[in-house]
Amino acid sequence: MSEHPQKLPLSHAGEGQGEGEPPRSDIAGAQAHALTQPSPASGTGLNTTPLDVLADFPAIPAGWAYLDTAATSQKPRPVIEAITRGYGETYATVHRGVYQRSADMTLAFEAARERVARFIGGKPQEVIFTRGATEGINLVAQCWAATQLKAGDRILLSTLEHHSNIVPWQMVASQVGAEIDVIPLTPDHRIDLDAMAAMLTERHKLVALAHVSNVLGSVLDARRAVELAHGVGAKILLDGCQAVPRLPVNVADLGCDFYVFSGHKLYGPTGIGVLWGRYDLLDAMPPYQGGGAMIDRVTFAKTTYAPPPGRFEAGTPHIVGVVGLHAAIDYVDGIGLDRIHAHETALVRQARDALSQINSVRLFGPHDSAGIVSFAVEGVHPHDVATILDEGSVAIRAGHHCAQPLMDSLGVPATARASFGVYNGAGDIAALVKGIERVTRIFG
Repeated sequence: MSEHPQKLPLSHAGEGQGEGEPPRSDIAGAQAHALTQPSPASGTGLNTTPLDVLADFPAIPAGWAYLDTAATSQKPRPVIEAITRGYGETYATVHRGVYQRSADMTLAFEAARERVARFIGGKPQEVIFTRGATEGINLVAQCWAATQLKAGDRILLSTLEHHSNIVPWQMVASQVGAEIDVIPLTPDHRIDLDAMAAMLTERHKLVALAHVSNVLGSVLDARRAVELAHGVGAKILLDGCQAVPRLPVNVADLGCDFYVFSGHKLYGPTGIGVLWGRYDLLDAMPPYQGGGAMIDRVTFAKTTYAPPPGRFEAGTPHIVGVVGLHAAIDYVDGIGLDRIHAHETALVRQARDALSQINSVRLFGPHDSAGIVSFAVEGVHPHDVATILDEGSVAIRAGHHCAQPLMDSLGVPATARASFGVYNGAGDIAALVKGIERVTRIFG
């Protein structure tokens, strides 16, 4: 077996203000920021060892190897505490009340929007809060693509896309008479950008690609993909669900037109996500849903709409989910995305090295995948693999991972998938390998 890289210790920048966040000198800003931060007595934070990182996650008991972070991440105490305070101490509606509690919560809500914008290199007015990445993709599909595409136009996807980045475009294509093309993969299971370059024509109006594959961990050369799309005048949406928790992302540097991600994969709460879009595109788009908060003026004769982002946030939002997302971003930024990526890359390398020594294991994806290792055990259904691993307190994902076209391309009905987070370490990989060895003995 090849030598395992040393596991990297992670450290937290401390509670409170996120790394790189400018100080808030105004009273209102200070009140808003205080609503999202742990109280002085809570001081959990990350120290200098992986064990201290693990201690921040109360839902991971001793001896349980949680290797399903690509599906949803466990939540650190600062996020849990922010949510608890949001419901238990500071809760009120936003954008409506004139009383102080409501005004304070509105400030906290909008402070979170500013925090998201800084985190991904955008502007606050370009940040739309959604229920998740899926809703963000559907919003772009219905409010941009359905209004801009016509019969004969083409949409370009890739073989490895999640169903949420396939089905909405199929729906739009059916509505307007557009057609869908699919980029193949390279032999090491990356999106083949050379093939993309050869496929693109001026009829292609939209490209939608995963920044990081949820099955293979393949990392897209996003800048090149953007350049290729823009070269024929197409707009490009990037699905950042698996990228944002483990890679530095700057939408301005990437040059993309739309970017989506979900909070629950970023150590934040479920039910909250982000759609970022170029403001000129958002401003030209019709609303996604009608209701309160997204209007300018309503009469029975005519309704006019608020500018972005309010135009796309009808109804009472997931207020405390937004507060929890702010805390999650502070937490991740406090560790540092470069360190998270290095940590998870080391774990992937260790896992692939160890699993490659087991003759009946077939590995999928590139050797430098981001935080994800998909595999199959010869002659054993992935569901059986996952069940046996669960008996040994190892939690992995098994199935088609909402990527059935990719499974067809790989020639398998499903895979087993181990995915890593900041709380994982070499002990989790050892438990995984021990479990796989047990699988081979049982089915040998």
